[in-house]
Amino acid sequence: MYKIKILSCFDGISACQVALKNLGIEYDYFAAEIDKYAISVTKNNFPNTIHLGDVKLINGYDYKDVKLLCGGSPCQSFSIAGSQKGFEDPRGQLFWEYVRILNEVKPKFFIFENVASMSKENQNIISEELGVQPIMINSDIFVQQNRKRLYWTNIPVDNLPKRPDWQGDFYQWRRNHFRKNKSGVCPTLTANMGTGGHNVPLKSENKDDKLTVNECCRLQGFPDFFVDSISKSQGYKALGNSFTVPVIEHILKTILK
Repeated sequence: MYKIKILSCFDGISACQVALKNLGIEYDYFAAEIDKYAISVTKNNFPNTIHLGDVKLINGYDYKDVKLLCGGSPCQSFSIAGSQKGFEDPRGQLFWEYVRILNEVKPKFFIFENVASMSKENQNIISEELGVQPIMINSDIFVQQNRKRLYWTNIPVDNLPKRPDWQGDFYQWRRNHFRKNKSGVCPTLTANMGTGGHNVPLKSENKDDKLTVNECCRLQGFPDFFVDSISKSQGYKALGNSFTVPVIEHILKTILK
């Protein structure tokens, strides 16, 4: 079977690779990532991955045969829950590395993901640079988690499924009180779940009743035990930073056609 070559910027724990595997797409996978814990997870689950290290050091002209470029640069600088420094933040500036590589590689397909809670100004800048308008997809149409994200892609996206009638009890600690999520889904998983603090999803009105790492795997569409090669705290962080696998799967399935 013909293999397509994939280049994943800010690869994290290779959610894109899980989606490709689920779809049965044959591929060669190049991953740009610097977090040693995320790299460890990818090596454990996908030992054939070709690791490229820092995205800043990639020469896109060396990968002209790549057919799909995917990535989601760090969202903390764009999110209302983060610094909101946008492109002035070093993490926000990493978006330009994605643009550079996109222009150098010129792949047939691309996907770029980031938070839906960014300013309209930043959203417009990204749209102008990538040449497409984003699609807002909430992960809760696929998994029991509220996770609104913007996806910029030149892949035609099939009609999205109807949101299931999720039933469940989830809570958050909000500085001085518990708040129940009345929508029946888990609040957005975050990178700080392993450290405690505010806005961490809970299963009851008890700060110690946290979601297990495997429960977080399921809420992001990963198999159980996917991040068992690293500590629990790093596993929470990696999952909180990741794509939701079934969303990427839904976008990529058009490639099969």
